[in-house]
Amino acid sequence: MKKVVLAYSGGLDTSYCLKYLKNEKGYEVHTVLVDTGGFSAEELSAIEKRAYELGSAQHANLTILDKYYDKAIKYLIFGNVLKNNTYPLSVSAERVFQAIEAIKYAKKVGATAIAHGSTGAGNDQIRFDLIFQTIAPEIEIITPIRDLKLSRQEEVDYLAQNGVHYSWEKAQYSINKGLWGTSVGGKETLTSSQPLPSEAYPSQLQKEGEEKVTLHFEQGELVGLNGKTDKPSNNIVALEKLASAYAIGRDIHVGDTIIGIKGRVGFEAAAPLIIIKAHHLLEKHTLGKWQQYWKEQLGNWYGMLFHEGQFLDPVMRNIETFLQDTQKTVNGTVTVSLKPYHFSLDGIESKNDLMNTGFGQYGEMNNAWTSDDAKGFIKILGNAQNIFSSVNQLDHD
Repeated sequence: MKKVVLAYSGGLDTSYCLKYLKNEKGYEVHTVLVDTGGFSAEELSAIEKRAYELGSAQHANLTILDKYYDKAIKYLIFGNVLKNNTYPLSVSAERVFQAIEAIKYAKKVGATAIAHGSTGAGNDQIRFDLIFQTIAPEIEIITPIRDLKLSRQEEVDYLAQNGVHYSWEKAQYSINKGLWGTSVGGKETLTSSQPLPSEAYPSQLQKEGEEKVTLHFEQGELVGLNGKTDKPSNNIVALEKLASAYAIGRDIHVGDTIIGIKGRVGFEAAAPLIIIKAHHLLEKHTLGKWQQYWKEQLGNWYGMLFHEGQFLDPVMRNIETFLQDTQKTVNGTVTVSLKPYHFSLDGIESKNDLMNTGFGQYGEMNNAWTSDDAKGFIKILGNAQNIFSSVNQLDHD
């Protein structure tokens, strides 16, 4: 019997694919769930049980949290990556790593085909296919939802016909949770005008008032939270738990999809947004002007290529080398105030702080140069524009 590996999430799309590949195409279906931080042990157990109930011949849960942090999230923090100044690549990044692990698993079990539940109108199909065809071009890619152009209602109906009852209310919102945030798609995000209802977000407001947290960075990595040292992935989880109680991190991202259409998606990413903004503030104090400038250019490129599934392009390793090198002096603590639905950055403390009063205080006192030095500097600085203006007799009206 032909063997196919299905990248499985336990959601509507992959549940449909499992039944369809087994019943209609006669495949021996092996399912694999790649956990990038979105599942509890109980949820993983329930999804495995569900996969077998649907007909999976063999199921595997692969948890890659630390690998995902080390090879992806770390550089998204270093680059302060926010797509369109909004979205922290919550799903974009994890899809790439889910694809890498799924295709490696397919090779390991000797599958001749690999399947996923993406539609033909989104970005995930590209991220999966690009990774699959690069790592294992000999393995066929099967995409039932895309090929059959199925609606969610048609998927629900097919499952019901095969004895699997899936809540239509549950199917209306597509929620993908991971270490680096949760995406929320639904009927409202298919419009340009409607906001997601508050109840569509996984975390609801539980706390009022204000709470201060301190984030400790060493060479750009979050190594401590509120004075407690731990590995960065654990600190991200801990911060998310603290901040999501204030319903922080909700927004809707609008962007250009890889296939050229505009798209909207809601997301909830309390920890990612706080970490990126805190890290960026620390960099403003500890990096030079041109370091910050080139980091912004390359960080944006890195995020764009990552978002569009080009993670395996060799230029990504080049940019990672640059980003890593810029973090040598990004050390210190950032204090953040958590409040209902938002947060604010209070300030930083760092041994590498370049805002050093020994040299001068902005707008107040020049300690490391004289007034004559300042006047001479300004005169030389203006030479080029003064010469151009004089030679061309500009009147500057």
